[in-house]
Amino acid sequence: MELRPDKNESESETESLSISKLRVAREAIASLLSAAVTDERALTALDLRLSVPLSAVSAASTAVTGPLSAQLLSSRALHHRIDRSLTPSLSLLRSLSLSHRLHETLSHSPDAPLSPDRLIKFIDRVDRLQSAIADVAAGVEPAIGRLQETVEFLSRTKATDQFRIRRLGETLNAIRALYEAEVDAMQYEGMLDDALVKLQDEFERILAKIRHRGVGDEVDDGDLGEDTKPILGSDAEVDALRRIVQTLAANDCLDISIDIYVKVRYRCAAKALMRLNPEYLKTYSPEEIDGMQWETLEFAITLWIQHFNLALNSVFVAEKQLCSRVLSPLMDSQLWPECFAKIADKIMAVFFRFGEGVARSSREPQKLFKLLDMFDALDRIRHHFMSVFDGDSGSDICVRFRELLKLVVHASSKVFWEFGLQIEGLQDGVPPPPDGSVPKIVRYAVNYLKFLSSESYSAAMGRVLRTEQVWKAGVLSRPDPEDSVLRDAMSNILDALQRNVEAKRARYKDKVLPHIFAMNSYWYIYMRTKGSELGKLVGEESIKRKYKTAAEEAAYSYQAQAWGKVVDLLDSDEDAVTKSNELQGKEAAGVLARVKIESFMKSFEENLRKHKTSYCIPDPDLKEQIKGAVAKLVVPSYASFLQANAPVLQGRSLVPPDTLKGLLRKLFDGMIGGNMSGELVRRPTPSEGEVSRRRRFKDLGGSDNGRLA
Repeated sequence: MELRPDKNESESETESLSISKLRVAREAIASLLSAAVTDERALTALDLRLSVPLSAVSAASTAVTGPLSAQLLSSRALHHRIDRSLTPSLSLLRSLSLSHRLHETLSHSPDAPLSPDRLIKFIDRVDRLQSAIADVAAGVEPAIGRLQETVEFLSRTKATDQFRIRRLGETLNAIRALYEAEVDAMQYEGMLDDALVKLQDEFERILAKIRHRGVGDEVDDGDLGEDTKPILGSDAEVDALRRIVQTLAANDCLDISIDIYVKVRYRCAAKALMRLNPEYLKTYSPEEIDGMQWETLEFAITLWIQHFNLALNSVFVAEKQLCSRVLSPLMDSQLWPECFAKIADKIMAVFFRFGEGVARSSREPQKLFKLLDMFDALDRIRHHFMSVFDGDSGSDICVRFRELLKLVVHASSKVFWEFGLQIEGLQDGVPPPPDGSVPKIVRYAVNYLKFLSSESYSAAMGRVLRTEQVWKAGVLSRPDPEDSVLRDAMSNILDALQRNVEAKRARYKDKVLPHIFAMNSYWYIYMRTKGSELGKLVGEESIKRKYKTAAEEAAYSYQAQAWGKVVDLLDSDEDAVTKSNELQGKEAAGVLARVKIESFMKSFEENLRKHKTSYCIPDPDLKEQIKGAVAKLVVPSYASFLQANAPVLQGRSLVPPDTLKGLLRKLFDGMIGGNMSGELVRRPTPSEGEVSRRRRFKDLGGSDNGRLA
């Protein structure tokens, strides 16, 4: 309702005219009473003059006393009726006089904002003015009714002349016109209307003055204890606001006061949150979010979580408390929460919109961790959120909160399961590393799962998977514990990773590379999961049984394929050499030994070249173990061959076993360069008995110290 402006001078003149008309009517009635008194005195004098002995005038007395007594009774009844008719009019005049004085007092109030004390006094005067105007409105009808009865009585009894009756009728019509026109103007226009407008301005000014302190100065997670909950407004400000609302409500302006309250407090809450500079909230559609740089999106989600918590715990908790302190004494328990819900609805919609956009955007693996951050934050404040926006008024906000939580749960679980499907799908898509090193998918997947199984995310991931399981199976189902669900899910991803490794392993054409690739990959999986939260979750024994064993088998196959065939070129026993010496002579045995040693050295140099240019063992510990195993396989066999054929190889320049061992050491240490054949330094064959013949592969037994057995 809009209050109309006052025209002070016109109202004053109209009010003065009405009072004048009432005074004229009062004078007419007084004149009538005076005439009646005069008649009464005349009758009394006549009665004295006519006093004669009763015995002489008894007959005349009887004839005259009857009419005179009747006239006296009529005069007294008229006097009583006139007095009774004037009582409401006098009360009306007193109310009009009070309203006029209050009108004059309020008209001198300053236009500038009022201090708290002056504002309370101003409100008191407005309340008194409203009460006075209400008394005027309530007193006009009785006054008119009593005067109407008096005029009708005089006209019916002919107690006065027609002139006076006409004057009384005119006065009655004037009072009726005042009631029909002026009382409504007093209620809805004039000084009361101006005073109510000023109260509305003061109401808006005080509400705008109450601001959220500290919001935006330091962004935290918004978790506030009971003793640190923000309180808006001082007791004096809240009392003034409550008094203003009470006065406005008494003058049919409750809707206006509610509109002002919602508009101003929404603006204050929005400004407080805008100090956080939430520019990221302008980007909310899934397509726009997909177009953001990952670092930008990651930072935006982090800010969203912080700002969401701060908006709930700092801004809206304080707004609800202020709304309750100001409005709840004047409204029922359903109306004032609606005002608070209107304040929060638009702001929360902006936060919900961004969260929904993130949940509906593309399901890239790296988004899982930020989605889990969102889920954990929403899940932790869920009960508090429902208590802040409780009741029917906050039901729409709570419904949208639950929908956002569901979206985040679905998005998180889908990202996780699709990550496993992506690992499966990469079997035929990305070729294996050409040097047999650990592929990117293995590195990424293992570190991804390790990070996911850390203390920061394992609990949230378990709750997400278990919640998804409950939703699919129904609330009456008996879902597995969270750790069991997460353990099975992690094991499935690792199994998919193992299938990926085996599929890539089969794509190599080189006979040695598949074993190097598998050895590197499984060793990487085992060493990165051993002793980690992922290893504890899936099971250390399970990890060891699957991946350490697989790495050891690949290492055995690598030694057999890469170095076993080189050693096989020296394969000749002493009996064969002795028999050859007896049948063909020493020279033929020397030729056979030289052919074998040349074949061995050629194959050895080729192996060195391939290892230098085509093979890679990136893990230092694994490389050290392989270096030792290969040295124990090759060097003793080479030394045994030299010792067995020493008689026929004497005097020839051969590579000493120590040099061979040094070449292997440099190879695996990554220090070999240039032409391999140029690195070989030959020396005379060692004498017989210098080394013992030894040839066997390294045993691949189990151990728990992170080393190939």
